[in-house]
Amino acid sequence: MSDATAPYDSFLLVSFGGPEGPDEVIPFLENVLRGKNVPRERMMEVAEHYQSFGGVSPINQQNRELIEAIRGEFDRSGIELPIYWGNRNWHPTLPETLRQMRDDGRRRALAFFTNMFSSYSGCRQYRENIAAAQEEVGEGAPVVEKVRFGFNHPGFIEASRERVRTALAELEGVSPEQVTILFTAHSIPMAMAANCDYEMQLRESCRLVADGVEAGPWRLVFQSRSGPPQQPWLEPDVCDAIRQGHAEGQLKALVIVPIGFVSDHMEVLYDLDEEAATLCRELGLPMRRAGAVGTHPEFVRMIGSLVLERLDPTGQRPALGELPAWHDVCPTNCCLYTPQRPSR
Repeated sequence: MSDATAPYDSFLLVSFGGPEGPDEVIPFLENVLRGKNVPRERMMEVAEHYQSFGGVSPINQQNRELIEAIRGEFDRSGIELPIYWGNRNWHPTLPETLRQMRDDGRRRALAFFTNMFSSYSGCRQYRENIAAAQEEVGEGAPVVEKVRFGFNHPGFIEASRERVRTALAELEGVSPEQVTILFTAHSIPMAMAANCDYEMQLRESCRLVADGVEAGPWRLVFQSRSGPPQQPWLEPDVCDAIRQGHAEGQLKALVIVPIGFVSDHMEVLYDLDEEAATLCRELGLPMRRAGAVGTHPEFVRMIGSLVLERLDPTGQRPALGELPAWHDVCPTNCCLYTPQRPSR
């Protein structure tokens, strides 16, 4: 029996990674930006964001908490797969983790990427990272296959709705119909967006979440762009949208929902809880930021559900809305993108 047809014997949480001390910030960011056309001054600006939080990104601890929640869900669901964790940019790195899996005798793993939407950086690049790690580990490196994206899975949608309802309830003295919902996601280059379903999936998730809560209008906006000014990225930026909406008299109160992120990591904390929140205070605009799905029980159950789908392909594949349950195996041309390289 080849490794590609062996039974699944492990689960791999694949994530971005983050520094856990001031001395790790620059090496981490250099890993993140290697091969990308991002000015060094922008990197140093982002480094200051991390240093303002003591040089510690919350993402690693949040992943540890998610792993514990997944372990409990696996126990409840009868899923007997040991859980591993590997990152793209910082320890534990994917090569370190795949080497450990090989040494533990693991041959074939199911992977969950801590991202709900298709794009080069959110899917294909992770698959390339895994392939590079397998090559580095060499003979015996486990086969790794991802579960489908859950952007329209009932568990993700209901977890997101509950986070929005909590934020709406915190806006005192404001009726729900007066509240505009701004859904935010990481901006990506237009050239990347043109070759994937990122925007379409995001808009479907936003619509499904908004349809299940009592509030006013909603809009999808973006945050955290990092490319050179001359390179077009998805817009509008969240702060630009707030300024414009306020100037036009369209905004009375806001709930900002980081729909494109599964945890309250650095980009959420800085771009939304610092920059967007400061802007809203300056404008006198009531605002609450909804939490990311994190370890919400419905989200964790969704992860278990996606694993069970692969363990028993004859079972149900739940999906809400107008788009089907997404594919498990990506087509060869899925999310193709050639990142711009630094000019010499």
